[in-house]
Amino acid sequence: MQVTETHSDGLKRELKVVIAANEIGERFNARLNEIKDRVQLKGFRKGKVPVQHLKKVFGRSLMGEVLQQTIEEKSRAALSERNERPAIQPQIKLPEDQQVIEKVMAGEADLSFDMSFEVLPEIKLVDFSELKIERPVADVDEKAIEEALNQLAERSTTFEVAEGRAAEDGDRVTIDFVGKIDGEPFEGGSAEGVNIVLGQGGFIPGFEEGLKGSKAGEERVVSAKFPEDYPEKSLAGKDATFDVKVKEVAVPKRPAIDDDLAKKLGAENLEKLRELVTEQLKREYEAASRTKVKRALLDELDKRHDFALPPTLVDREFEGIWRQVTESLQQAGRTFEDEGRTEEQAKEEYRKIAERRVRLGLILGEVGEKASIQVTQDELRRALIEQARRFPGQERYVYEFYEKNPGALAELRAPIYEEKVVDHILGQVQVEDKKVNREELFKEDEQETAAA
Repeated sequence: MQVTETHSDGLKRELKVVIAANEIGERFNARLNEIKDRVQLKGFRKGKVPVQHLKKVFGRSLMGEVLQQTIEEKSRAALSERNERPAIQPQIKLPEDQQVIEKVMAGEADLSFDMSFEVLPEIKLVDFSELKIERPVADVDEKAIEEALNQLAERSTTFEVAEGRAAEDGDRVTIDFVGKIDGEPFEGGSAEGVNIVLGQGGFIPGFEEGLKGSKAGEERVVSAKFPEDYPEKSLAGKDATFDVKVKEVAVPKRPAIDDDLAKKLGAENLEKLRELVTEQLKREYEAASRTKVKRALLDELDKRHDFALPPTLVDREFEGIWRQVTESLQQAGRTFEDEGRTEEQAKEEYRKIAERRVRLGLILGEVGEKASIQVTQDELRRALIEQARRFPGQERYVYEFYEKNPGALAELRAPIYEEKVVDHILGQVQVEDKKVNREELFKEDEQETAAA
């Protein structure tokens, strides 16, 4: 095999690989010998088909297999010999001249092909022990526990029908309604047996207000206006009326926070419920603290490393982000102008996010490789079990999906690997705990989701 570098520009490489015709011929003959004892053709006993006849019947397809296998092996060997670390799967380009291909297939010419790829950049990692970051931490106080218990009680609220009651905030009203614009019913504006808890703001402005004071059996016309930013553009900003029939008014029955509520929620008593709530809050606080310190670490890594990025990796990352953004806007019926920016400004912003993600991915990959960090089978199995639990009754199909899709399994492995690498780095960084209150701990920073 002869390998020649034909182009080198930054991280881009192009190689020409030539494999002698006699090596191709040897591989072809070896493949023929593999199958000759297994082939059975009409008019011949098994294993007694003449080689020339085999060539006539299977020659072209076998040569195709040989060439494909040879290209795969030799391209890997070429990269290995040159100690190249491709950032993406190399692109293989065969000669365009069909006559040349035919000669190669016939064993009359050398096989040559071009490889083009981008290599991973050289990354000089900073001394992690010099990095200083803050980890916000908050204590679970009595106020937080009481709020959590109140929320549990609120979610356990039941409603009791109240005959003759005029609906107030907090009451549940069951209604049928027909929505109209300019006196004509509009699509999706009618429903029956709808439950509305007044004061929760679940409907467009004016609708719930128009139901206050209503009683079961009453019919009334409610006026309301769709918001200017309503997702359905044909309704946005328009005045509407709703012919409403009130079928039922029910008052809330909020349970007391006591042993009975605790037992209803699966705890032995109120004391045990408080313990469970406290532990749950601690886990939530720890998770939020972890998210913050990880973000701070990634910010530092991004700021302190500067190296060329493989263009194709950035392009692919950007395309994935851009597809999600545009699909989200389309589903919401919005445009970039609605958000106060142009499409070009948005593209520039999201490309920077793509660059950040690629840079951080390469840094974490470099750290993980040097530290020989691996995802164990037990860790992967636990992640798979957790994933399957999200689909009750469909667990077997989830397992089969991941067994048949290595790419999906790799996506399951990636976040585990990332967290292990982050832990490895945090073990070397100077981390200082900073006491904050709950509001500060859970406050979302700008572009928080762009952390990785």
